[in-house]
Amino acid sequence: MLSELSIRDIVLIEKLAIRFSAGLAVLTGETGAGKSILLDALSLALGARGDADLVRHGARDGQVIAVFDLAASHPAHAVLEEAGVSIEPGEPLIFKRVQSADGRTRAFVNDQTVSVATLRAVGRQLVEIHGQHDDRALVDTDSHRDLLDAFGGLGADAGHVAALHRAWREAETALSRQRARIEAAAREADFLRASVEELTRLAPEPGEEEQLAEKRTGMMAAEKIAGDLNDAHETLAGPASSVPEIAGLLRRLERKAPQVPGLLDEVNGHLASALDHLAEAQNLIEQTIAAQDHDPHALERTEERLFALRAVARKHDCAVDDLAALTVTMADQLADLDAGEAALAGLEQAAREALAAYDRAAAALSARRAETAETLVAAVMAELPDLKLDKAEFIVQHAADADRRGPAGIDGIEFHVRTNPGTRAGPMMKVASGGELSRFLLALKVALADRGSAPTLVFDEIDTGVGGAVADAIGARLRRLSETVQVLSVTHAPQVAARAAHHFLIAKAGASGGNGAEQVVTSVTEMDRDRRREEIARMLAGATITAEARAAADKLLAGEG
Repeated sequence: MLSELSIRDIVLIEKLAIRFSAGLAVLTGETGAGKSILLDALSLALGARGDADLVRHGARDGQVIAVFDLAASHPAHAVLEEAGVSIEPGEPLIFKRVQSADGRTRAFVNDQTVSVATLRAVGRQLVEIHGQHDDRALVDTDSHRDLLDAFGGLGADAGHVAALHRAWREAETALSRQRARIEAAAREADFLRASVEELTRLAPEPGEEEQLAEKRTGMMAAEKIAGDLNDAHETLAGPASSVPEIAGLLRRLERKAPQVPGLLDEVNGHLASALDHLAEAQNLIEQTIAAQDHDPHALERTEERLFALRAVARKHDCAVDDLAALTVTMADQLADLDAGEAALAGLEQAAREALAAYDRAAAALSARRAETAETLVAAVMAELPDLKLDKAEFIVQHAADADRRGPAGIDGIEFHVRTNPGTRAGPMMKVASGGELSRFLLALKVALADRGSAPTLVFDEIDTGVGGAVADAIGARLRRLSETVQVLSVTHAPQVAARAAHHFLIAKAGASGGNGAEQVVTSVTEMDRDRRREEIARMLAGATITAEARAAADKLLAGEG
């Protein structure tokens, strides 16, 4: 609940602090005293749009602090935690909003800077402000469904439906992704199959490129050497060889050697030795050629293998050494394509089952909402006669559409009213007049009690335009409502004021400004019984308080009005 409201330099308020307690508190005062300023200040603290005009004339900025005492289980804590605001257990919640005269605003929760959006999101869970021209509550029809669920205790059912909706959407997402993967794979299937066949046929191995390159280099060198050996053998043993000519020359010289004793012996010896060496060289060359066993097609086969590997690597934009891994990857992709069809069938079945589970739960929730709607209508209708709405009708417009699946189910819930018999029913926020709307809201809140309500309810002059028994009925209902939630009411009705547990008087008075100029400031004072008697008598009689007005005030305070 709201435990304290501190305001500084906001419009006519220079500085004030108000402490609130549980139960019903009323704020009264003459017209123009500043009651609306208090609500504007509270709204600012709760995240309403800032306005430089709110800053008191002559001040640099204005400030509003709202302090709340909340249970640790209140959902506002979860919202703050998600926003990164840490609150110690048992620590009060302190909202602070600073409005600068230049239009800028700053927001804090327990001295931690937050966005205005966060302030507003938490504020909605702490305080509801209702008035004759209400534009702050029950505008969003989704809140009507939430209120109906709260009234019927359907929160767990609604949560279950939301979880099933999430599971169904996740199943549909998984199915869509698998379909996209299969479609993408199918578009590449022909390329994959051709590539896998080509790579399998090629059977590349890691490190093979380097081995083939080294082998090719060696074979090219060996081929060159083999050519040189063949040339040497051709020179020594071929048709153009000079060996036979040297051998013939040696034979002629040997025949003539006896004719010149000693002259040709050394020459013939060297020629004979040369022929022996040439014969030995020829023999060694022949042995080397035979040992090489050179295959003239081996180099060609090696080059074809190497060039084929490199061509495939360029085709797939990868290194030759990565071709073996690529073969495995593409084979796996083909296997996934085949397996994907089976997985797709499983995902389709899972999505169907998830949808069926959601549809069953949503239909059951819809049926319970229909039953709850009848009960809520009866509860609200029971409150209307005493609020001078005995001819009016409260309607829960329940539209269920099995094809409109959402996290909250298949139901559209909207509160409608018919203000008079024979008139057209329509949305409560549009059909009801200001006074009627405030009484419908009060009846609804009384029916809901503490279910689906913020811990603090503020009613802004909902008793305007009514009096006597109707005002007393409003006061009685506000008092009853305050037994379950904190209620603050700005009122002009003495019957309402007399029902309060706490009564605050809002008044204007003159004060001297810092420059000596006269200023008007608003003050708020909690009154004891005697002062309450005078204030209620004023509300009854006007400017001149009579003895009869005081007597009537005593009767109201005694509960005899």
